[in-house]
Amino acid sequence: MALPQKQHYTIEDIYALPDGQRAELIDGQIYNMAPPKRIHQKLVSELTRYIGNYIKSKKRSCEIYPAPFAVFLDQDERNYVEPDISVICDPNKLDEYGCNGTPDWIIEIASPSTERMDYGIKLFKYRSAGVREYWIINPVNRTINIFDFENNEKTGQYSFDSDISPCIFKDLNIKISDLLS
Repeated sequence: MALPQKQHYTIEDIYALPDGQRAELIDGQIYNMAPPKRIHQKLVSELTRYIGNYIKSKKRSCEIYPAPFAVFLDQDERNYVEPDISVICDPNKLDEYGCNGTPDWIIEIASPSTERMDYGIKLFKYRSAGVREYWIINPVNRTINIFDFENNEKTGQYSFDSDISPCIFKDLNIKISDLLS
């Protein structure tokens, strides 16, 4: 006789996963994470470097972290995510374990295996948790979906050839195609 499956998981369950197994926890449900492809890692690396250099040059108090980096969105035991890139501008949210609360800007690199999460579950979760800005970069169709949850000024879809300024850093211009060349 099969044992009943646990319906709601906690951060303890995430920490109990075998070494090397990555997963996220959203509203008590575990979502396993597949290993990323090379284009995914190139985008994460280039964006982290580019945005990080901007933050440093402007002497901003923000910090940028690529995955794996723990984000405890609702500061509870039922939510733990590892966005591809997190920008946090409130140093009080940071401790030795990660970010307690919402990052100001989250970037996810979509893949066929993560589209449902990135465009659905995470979009809703990030908005309701109070993230100011959320980007979904899709290397397959070469688009960037921007969600400006704070002001709704730049919400829309852009191409890799578009010059884009993040809502939280209006004087930063990013052109994804330039980062990949």
